[in-house]
Amino acid sequence: MFFIAGLGNPGNRYAHTRHNIGWMVLDELARRHNIEYSKREHQALTATTQIGEQRVLVAKPQTWMNDSGRAVGALLRYNKIEMSQLLVVCDDLNLPTGKLRLRAGGSDGGQNGLKSVEQHLGSQNYARLRFGVGAPTEEERSQRGTADFVLSAFSPDETETVRDGITRAADCIETFIAEGLPTAMNRFNG
Repeated sequence: MFFIAGLGNPGNRYAHTRHNIGWMVLDELARRHNIEYSKREHQALTATTQIGEQRVLVAKPQTWMNDSGRAVGALLRYNKIEMSQLLVVCDDLNLPTGKLRLRAGGSDGGQNGLKSVEQHLGSQNYARLRFGVGAPTEEERSQRGTADFVLSAFSPDETETVRDGITRAADCIETFIAEGLPTAMNRFNG
């Protein structure tokens, strides 16, 4: 079984913010495959579905971003899923808006959701799909701070880029499931 976890924050206030891009990508995957998040377990909204030939668990942790690992770790262990079958989707301030970066593992890069996942898994060896949400300007950073920036909505100028990125991210997840991580990395990085 594959496990796709999209990171975000619960509540309507955060629904369309940069930090919730992981949930937005999972919503696109759900639209494509008629997935309904029908269960609430291990502090996450979950669904089990079939994508191509594979069974897939999709989850939106309902903890705050900084504690996402609690749900991801519990679901991974409960369902006895190998870490090689896990893909975590999250936002990334270090990438231009809409740019994707798929990696087999590595550091959290300052992303607190990934930091929590690593703490609860005891490893950095899991795939992560980072979705660029842009970075605040120096002026924005000094006036509002980085936290306020990631908790803000995308600007109208970014809408098309974000929509295209969400489509490509869902394509990337489908490729990861059907053809494996190396093929997905070759096709969607760069």
